[in-house]
Amino acid sequence: MPRHYSILRWSCTRCAKVYRLGEQAGAGSKVKIINQLLAGVHIAAAAEAMALGLREGVDAHALYEVITHSAGNSWMFENRMAHVLAADYTPLSAVDIFVKDLGLVLDMARASKFPLPLSSTAHQMFMQASTAGFAKEDDSAVIKIFPGIELPQKA
Repeated sequence: MPRHYSILRWSCTRCAKVYRLGEQAGAGSKVKIINQLLAGVHIAAAAEAMALGLREGVDAHALYEVITHSAGNSWMFENRMAHVLAADYTPLSAVDIFVKDLGLVLDMARASKFPLPLSSTAHQMFMQASTAGFAKEDDSAVIKIFPGIELPQKA
């Protein structure tokens, strides 16, 4: 085991899990970018699903209850759509964070000429939300790009 990994493992015994990702430098950064790919796509898909439900007249709270107990659930749906239901767009992670992060995802893929159609679409959704004035709002505000829906209001 390389000495730097031993030191890191010892110093992080009280923090998050440390993963061994191989001998090459940079693997951790790549895994972080790939995680952000999934996070961004999941938030965009969650917003799209909730927006479709709203457009179709489904009660938002009922939709949330069913989806969070079904195979279509994701951690991002459960977490971010709770913000939408509460009409609380206080930024915990802002729209512009995903403009940046999905941009990094696409840059990495572009460098190896690897197509990412879902990530590209999610990036465009966050870009649209940002340019519509929601840049500093919580990333769940990406739902605000959908026309013809009435979002839940603060109680």
